[in-house]
Amino acid sequence: MMEIALIVIVSYLLGSIPSGLIVGKAFYGIDIREHGSGNLGGTNTFRTLGKKAGIIVTAADILKGTLASFLPAIFGVDGQFDPLIAGMIAVVGHMYPVFANFKGGKAVATSGGVLLACAPIMFIVMVIVFLLSLYITKFVSLSSIIASIVAVIYSVIVWEPMLIIVVSLLSLFVIYRHRANIKRIINKTEPKIKWM
Repeated sequence: MMEIALIVIVSYLLGSIPSGLIVGKAFYGIDIREHGSGNLGGTNTFRTLGKKAGIIVTAADILKGTLASFLPAIFGVDGQFDPLIAGMIAVVGHMYPVFANFKGGKAVATSGGVLLACAPIMFIVMVIVFLLSLYITKFVSLSSIIASIVAVIYSVIVWEPMLIIVVSLLSLFVIYRHRANIKRIINKTEPKIKWM
């Protein structure tokens, strides 16, 4: 069906929008891929460009997942194409963006945007878990992983099969994309935040 094909393409392209790269180059004259961790996501933007830029990039990355999740309803095929799938495609675009040589972010904010659209209560729970973990550990990476694992547990508790499948895949994405961070945490070389 043409509408579904369009949703897949638009979702991926939405996810591919490199928010960190755009904000860095347009407003700071900096390619954040050449600074900090080299990652295009919100965390590296916070570290490289500061709070204001970090908040803007994180919000934009969340919005990508949210907008993609609304596409099935916008195209009138939400009964045939699950919004969670459209959102997950945007997350893939965020991780492997066509507009940034397929080197993107770590799936956290855009995954959150999918939950914001499809499971808003879960999204709120995840934000709380993330912030509590961040306050205790001072590790953004570890807090992201913990929040993603709690999301899987939450989805099992509410027992919605498609939510379980998609959230489990998103959680695997997050953990996989943080594998270098996990090694640094084990080696005690992972940087901690200083603003909380």
